[in-house]
Amino acid sequence: MKLVVVSAGLSVPSSTRLLADRLAAAAAGRASGPVDVHVVELRDLAVEIAHNLTNGFPGRALAAAIEDVTSADGLIVVTPVFSASYSGLFKSFFDVLDKDALAGKPVLIGATGGTGRHSLVLEHALRPLFAYLRAVVVPTGVYAASEDWGAEGLAGRIERASGELAVLMSALAGGAAPAAPGRAESGSSTPAAGASGSSVPAQGSVGAREDGLRVVPFEEQLAALRR
Repeated sequence: MKLVVVSAGLSVPSSTRLLADRLAAAAAGRASGPVDVHVVELRDLAVEIAHNLTNGFPGRALAAAIEDVTSADGLIVVTPVFSASYSGLFKSFFDVLDKDALAGKPVLIGATGGTGRHSLVLEHALRPLFAYLRAVVVPTGVYAASEDWGAEGLAGRIERASGELAVLMSALAGGAAPAAPGRAESGSSTPAAGASGSSVPAQGSVGAREDGLRVVPFEEQLAALRR
């Protein structure tokens, strides 16, 4: 699986990149198979992003970064907070992507700032942005203020969010949606598809109901978005 990390940190070293690296390491450790991690540093692409916005043509490095992002099985995106929102560089990069580039793609959102008062940037800025791009944003976002580094709580949030991303990446890798857990367990009230005496047709009817309506599993809907 391919995991791409987009970091919008501007300084070197950067707390934004540090958070991105910790999230990536945790997600790779929780994944069900090998994970190939690629890092996109927007700091190095600032000039090409500006040129792309004015002339519509990406430079070589920006084109490679766009290809990485669009071909990823999952994304981790982390931005520093500027004026109570994501940075202009961060937004500009996603502005140059095709409008369908992130459709159905699992995304973990993160941000860093000098104070915990900006933690809601995840919900009022980043989550709406990626919902608009039709990405699948994991439930847990991770915000790290200056006082969070080395403090209790940050490691737990990183593990929880990364675990959620790893589950989605594993489920959607290759466009194959796994069967919902417990569907064919012994004692289930719904017979397995194709079993003798089953009232559920064998093909294309997982989740069929007695009234003839078909309930499409959530994993199947996500997989369909990526085709």
